[in-house]
Amino acid sequence: MSEFFRRFSARCAEALGSPWAFALAALIVVLWATTGPVFHYSDSWQLVINTGTTIITFLMVFILQNTQNRDAKAIQLKLDELLRGVKGARTRLVNLEELSDAELRELQEEFERLRKRLQRGQRGDGAVPAGEAHRRHG
Repeated sequence: MSEFFRRFSARCAEALGSPWAFALAALIVVLWATTGPVFHYSDSWQLVINTGTTIITFLMVFILQNTQNRDAKAIQLKLDELLRGVKGARTRLVNLEELSDAELRELQEEFERLRKRLQRGQRGDGAVPAGEAHRRHG
């Protein structure tokens, strides 16, 4: 089931994110709007578009969330591999997603201080020594 949903979500996200899907959706809205006078702009006429868009939106949330979760995980794994493969890289940064909001904020402030120091020219070559900005974290 999981593999089927993964493939289905990927195909749907690709197809529904295309210009053709947008054009089809716009065409449906135009066709619906042009039928307004025929149905005297009735409640049923309005219910058709409201129900259709609600159902499609509801289903798309799950499809898009699945593809975004997979993409985020794949990117994270690629970045982790790069960190592990670079000599001198702080492998403590590999599990940043596990830090609390306060720890992430503190780390962000450290990097900001380091960036400002480098901009002021305290280090002429622009390189950041391994472990410098993250000394307190590990």
